[in-house]
Amino acid sequence: MNRRVLKEVLKEQGGRILLLVADGLGGVPHPEHDGKTALEAAHTPHLDELAGQSALGLTIPVARGITPGSGPAHLALFGYDPVEHEIGRGVLEAYGIGMELRPGDVAARGNFATLDAEGRVVDRRAGRISSEECKRLVDKLRAHIRRIEDVEILLEPGKEHRFVVVFRGEGLGANLPDTDPQKEGAFPLEPQGLDFKSRETARVVKAFLKKAREVLKDEPKANGILLRGFASLPKLESFEKRYRLRALALASYPMYRGVTRLLGMETPLSLKTFDDELAYLREHGAEYDFVYLHYKDPDKMGEDGNFPGKVQKIEELDARLPEILQLGFDVVAVTGDHPTPCLLKSHSWHLNPFLLHSRNGYAGMDGLPAFNERVCRQGSLGVFPSLEVMPLLLAAAGRLKKFGA
Repeated sequence: MNRRVLKEVLKEQGGRILLLVADGLGGVPHPEHDGKTALEAAHTPHLDELAGQSALGLTIPVARGITPGSGPAHLALFGYDPVEHEIGRGVLEAYGIGMELRPGDVAARGNFATLDAEGRVVDRRAGRISSEECKRLVDKLRAHIRRIEDVEILLEPGKEHRFVVVFRGEGLGANLPDTDPQKEGAFPLEPQGLDFKSRETARVVKAFLKKAREVLKDEPKANGILLRGFASLPKLESFEKRYRLRALALASYPMYRGVTRLLGMETPLSLKTFDDELAYLREHGAEYDFVYLHYKDPDKMGEDGNFPGKVQKIEELDARLPEILQLGFDVVAVTGDHPTPCLLKSHSWHLNPFLLHSRNGYAGMDGLPAFNERVCRQGSLGVFPSLEVMPLLLAAAGRLKKFGA
């Protein structure tokens, strides 16, 4: 929606909104599973019942044919154009684990990885090591690498195999491609700066990776590092200022918390599981106008190509839906940020199933029998950009006035 129009029609008061994002929810038909998607194969009586009382559709995360990362996909859901507001993953991860960045800092998301004797990537995630193991490895790196020349090296563990490295010094640029080759059997990519300042950063990054490889050489799994999403701090209008909503973000993974912290949402950093998120929601959800609730597991199963696992995780979410719906939100939307088809083992450009239920015009809107990709295609909301989700939620909550005379 045009920003000028939105500013003109926004109301201070209205219903409370819940946006439930099941990460990687959507998929494509799998030939080895009766030509169904995982969402179609899952037994989801509660989602199906809610679908029958809602309006359905499909969203385009960024643009047709464009496969989004999690950051851009979430920015679009929150109504921020991900092309206009491109934010590197490093900043999102850093904010997601509670780090504070200064102007000029360059942050990157790190993966501990397994490399063979020749330096090729055997496992990009080091067997998805535990968060405790990640912390041990980061402590080990910290003990040996504190500075590269005049550049301070700040390291913090994330979840499982993920961590954050921040390069802090004068004259650094963040215009560097990833060193992650995005596939096993390949060598990590050499750091390259794509402009003058970033070439200096690339030189420091290369020295850091060389030292890290030496420190980790005796580790059985995590003997290498892959870096992604080099970035510096962006400037973003706060979510509250944009929508006049007091917002709560509940996510147990750092990247998603990074997005919401950058937008100024209240973002507790102590949550470790979806159960933690639901407990916080029960205790504090009523204090907020807008709640974002994130469920990670379908994405993980999709990236592993685990079709039965993704089905199971969708069914586990469905089992929790009644307790979520009992919390009295006036508007409930259920969707994904991007599809993660098991067939592809990665994010994809396909469409996201979307469900919108409210007491203000969408109860029983379509009367369709199920919540899945094929049924959502028949819904009254049609196919629309994720950027239009927030205006729909605001309208359903009675938070938009008439435009014009």
